[in-house]
Amino acid sequence: MTRYTARAIDPAALKELRTTDDAGRRCVPYTATDDDAGSPLRCCLRPIQEGERIALVSYAPLRRWAAATGADPGAYDEQGPVFLHAEECAGPRPGARYPFDRPGALRTVRRYDARGHIAGGRLLEIPQDATAGFDAALDDAFSDPAVVLVHVRALEYGCLHFAVERPAH
Repeated sequence: MTRYTARAIDPAALKELRTTDDAGRRCVPYTATDDDAGSPLRCCLRPIQEGERIALVSYAPLRRWAAATGADPGAYDEQGPVFLHAEECAGPRPGARYPFDRPGALRTVRRYDARGHIAGGRLLEIPQDATAGFDAALDDAFSDPAVVLVHVRALEYGCLHFAVERPAH
């Protein structure tokens, strides 16, 4: 069982992104091919399966978080590509694992403070016990009391895999 909750893209944001993405582009759904299969879906936190209707959109996770919290990330605001189901889906399935946890994969664990500014980060090579590896990386991130939000991102592309907010105590 994980100690932290991996957060998918919020359903209200998904609805907007399925029309116009955060770069102002119209969403263009297509049918996933073998080349897409296995890539991460940020709406339900599972891999794409060939034949599904998906879309690749530009998403600004920090901008949307800041709008909800009153933060001002300034120059730290960024957007990047994410895959979504083209139509509404059931969302993440409850589970005892972190999504996209393939041992050996490289992730960045980027920390943000309440202003939405980067407050550090680290490289994580997912170990064989992926849950323990993510738990340890997130424990380390939240050991800094200024950290309120963590983005887990793909090292190769920099795109967001999931977000984790500081747990309430």
